[in-house]
This record gives sequence, structure tokens and C-alpha cells, in this order.
Amino acid sequence: MTTSEEEKILILDFGSQYTQLIARRVREQRMYCEIVPYDFPLEKIRSTSPKGIILSGGPSSVYGEDAPLPDKAIFDLGLPVLGICYGLQVIGHLLDGEVDRAARREYGHVRFFVDDDEDIFKGLGPSMDVWMSHGDRLTILPSGFRELGHTENAELAAIVDRGRKIYGVQFHPEVVHTPKGSEIFKNFLYKVCGCTGQWTPEHFVESSVLKIREQVKGGRVICGLSGGVDSAVTAALVHRAVGDQLISVFVDNGLLRNGEVEEVLGTLKDLNPRFVDASELFLRSLRGVTDPEEKRKAIGKGFIRVFEEEAEKAGKIDFLAQGTLYPDVIESRSAWGPSATIKSHHNVGGLPEKMRLGLVEPLRELFKDEVRAVGRILELPEVVLERHPFPGPGLAVRVLGEVTQERIDLLRQADAVFIQEMKDSGWYRRVWQAFTVLLPVQSVGVMGDERTYEYVVALRAVTSLDGMTADWAKLPPELLSRGSNRIINEVRGVNRVVYDVSSKPPSTIEWE
Repeated sequence: MTTSEEEKILILDFGSQYTQLIARRVREQRMYCEIVPYDFPLEKIRSTSPKGIILSGGPSSVYGEDAPLPDKAIFDLGLPVLGICYGLQVIGHLLDGEVDRAARREYGHVRFFVDDDEDIFKGLGPSMDVWMSHGDRLTILPSGFRELGHTENAELAAIVDRGRKIYGVQFHPEVVHTPKGSEIFKNFLYKVCGCTGQWTPEHFVESSVLKIREQVKGGRVICGLSGGVDSAVTAALVHRAVGDQLISVFVDNGLLRNGEVEEVLGTLKDLNPRFVDASELFLRSLRGVTDPEEKRKAIGKGFIRVFEEEAEKAGKIDFLAQGTLYPDVIESRSAWGPSATIKSHHNVGGLPEKMRLGLVEPLRELFKDEVRAVGRILELPEVVLERHPFPGPGLAVRVLGEVTQERIDLLRQADAVFIQEMKDSGWYRRVWQAFTVLLPVQSVGVMGDERTYEYVVALRAVTSLDGMTADWAKLPPELLSRGSNRIINEVRGVNRVVYDVSSKPPSTIEWE
């Protein structure tokens, strides 16, 4: 029996914002996968020996002048191929079919009709809801292909060449808006690729430990603990790999939530973190800075400075370990495709170009829920694993406009009230993330028969599966009312509270 390290799927990335969701769906089927550039060399594909190849979606048109296209010879390797959206159009374009601009674009929910349920649509019924997002469509089948399904607007919405095991779907089975998408991936992986499915969080821990040891060798590693699940799992994973070669550092950047210092030092005491109070350094670096990107970059540089100083105190340190996740990477920049930068993360786009330390980022290809699963294998405290995501720049990106000590203190108090109400009501564990934002505006109010002119705070709570998309949480009016009343009565300087009812997309979860 092959090991899961040998049994893998390659995903060729053409710049889609949803490429990592494809990886997520593959992993849900207990299959190891790797995302590689769309022009990944043919000889490397051969040496990798994947069980199959998936072509992602992307924002380009295959007939465009600079369209990203793979080596046509990938279709001659004898490997199963599944093209998704742009990936289907790549198949049609390179194998002498025809792709043209659609007379009517398809975006959103569409009814897909199955015309052939022999393999990838096996057991899924005669029709299903799918999620479309395309302006081009396949109009002429390549030689050797046949139709698998259609929509009202796309006659060739799914195609196959069973002789070469090449499949294509115009819709996006990787997103939650295609309810039967997971079954489509399962059918492709098991019925077409012949996978056995042995990749698990336990395997991830085992393979990551080996990779960390191989990278670090006899070097020493410094890891910044924030108290969140990402950095805690990173530290635990690196510690399992290299033991005392790891030094964990917890930095108080002056931008943490209420009571966070005491909580982190208490719950993660087994990692024996060194505590550094660098709040003055960070607040000084943010003085006069209002642009969100500049905030993130200033904070990123501040962390690197602190870690390098601690490394000098500790003697020779070779590596910096970070809890970077895939959503951080994809929102900061496209890894290799033409997707757009959404925002820089302090530990990705915010890093200085020149660093004295090498980077160890074992979670770089994982989503938050996968990180939590790994954390449970590593036996981290549940209070750490269930904490809501907290941005590396901390409250700096929740104070809109200039960051000052006064504004941080005000926001910290308001946030503590809201989170306490969320926990007391039982809603904290029902949402993906909840927090408070201090707006850069003041409003007129009346308190004790006197006019006030004070700050406005926004409450934000979202539901999500992976952080890539999110919807605003429908919190009970009673909960919002209690939170609002308490904040206005208990936090001096706030006289108005609003609730954010925007989803991602078009908004992001954080405001900055």
C-alpha cells in the first residue's frame, strides 16, 4: 500500500482566489495535495508522481494575449485531469476546441443538469445547484470529448474524454454554494484517480515534524507567541520537531486585548515563553500613521526588530517560526497567479525585504479549522484552540485612523464588554469571529441632559467555514442591545454603537 506522502494530487494555480478551497475539498477526502504554479515544469510533475491533476479557475481569458497556460503535454502524461471553470477552458483551448465570450455571463447560483452520471456525477441525481462565475464558455468540444452536463446558458458545462481521463466543469465545486461539490471531488479522487485516502491531521503532524527537522537541522529557532491558535500550534509543532532548539517569545506590542498577557502566559506556560514588553516601540512606530497598509508594515518591521534583538540576547538564532496561514498568503499577494492583492498581512506582505533569520512556516498551506485539528493532536489547551482569530497587528487595525494610547484603551474596554456578552449568551462559540472596531468619527449624543460629542464603535460578528468567505452573524436583538447599553454606560468616550451587516465578499472580515 502506498503512503499518503506518495499518494498526492497536484493543483495547478491559475490565479483564482478560490484555489486553496480546492485543496481544502481534496483534504476533506483524506488526500494529500500540493498547490503549484500553472506553469509547473513537466519534468517536476513526472518526478512528483501525482495520482491526478486539478486545474484551478482564474480571472483571465484563455484567448487573451498574456493568458496563463500550462504545458500542453500535461494531457499526455496518462494522469487524470479535472479542469474547473478557467481550467475547463484551458482544456478546450489547448486541445483544439473553441472558447468564446458568452453572450450572457453566469454569476451565482445556476441549475446544472446531469447528462451522464457514470463517474464524477455518480449518485448525485439528475440536476443540482451549482455556483457559476464566468464570462467565457466552451462552444466547440475538443476531439475525443463528450458532454457530461449543461445549464440553460452553457450547453457544455461539463465535459469528459474518458479514454484519457480528462474532465472539466464550468462551475465551481470547491465553494460551499455548490452543495454537492464535495461529492464531485470524492468521485473524481476515488473513482477516477483511484486514490485510497490516507492523509489525516496525524499525518500532517508527522510529515511537518520531518520537514522542520530537515530545514532547521542543528540551527536554533525563535517563535513569536501571540496567544492565538496559529502561533501556539506553530510553537508546539516546532517544539515537537526540534525540542530545546526552539525559543518561544511572547511580545506585548501594546495592541492586545483585555487580559491577554496574563491569559497567554498562563495557558501556554508549558512552552516556557519569554515575555517582552515592547508596547512603547510599537506605539511609537504607529504615530501619525493612518493608512492600513502602512500600519501592517510598521508592525511587521517592529516584530522582526524585537525577534532579532531577542535572538541576539539568546546567542546564535537561525530561524523565525511564524503561524502564517494560507488566507494570510492569498490576501497579501498571489502566490504565482494573476490574482489581486487584498491586504498585506504583517507576517507576509509586511515583512521587510531583508531579514537575518530564515522563515519556518509549517502552517502556510492550512486553514484555521485544519490548524485547530492539528492543535488537538498536539494536545494544546482547548481555551487556546477555540479562541477567535485575532490579527497579528492586533487592535491597531481595529482603530481606524491614527493609533493612540487613548484610542487603544477605549477600544480594548469596549471589545471586552462585547466579547463577555457573546460568551455569556453562548454565541461566542457559534460564530467564526466577533470583535469591536473604533471608528474615526464622533457623533452628537445626549447623556444626563447634556450634549456629548464622542466616539462611535462598530460591533462585528461573522459566520464562516474557512475565513475566505463570511456572512454577518444574525445575533439576537437582545444581545446587541445589552452590548450596546453596557458599552455606552461603561466606556467613557463612546456614545454610539452600530452593528456591521456586510458579508465577505464584497467586504473583508476585518475593517483594515
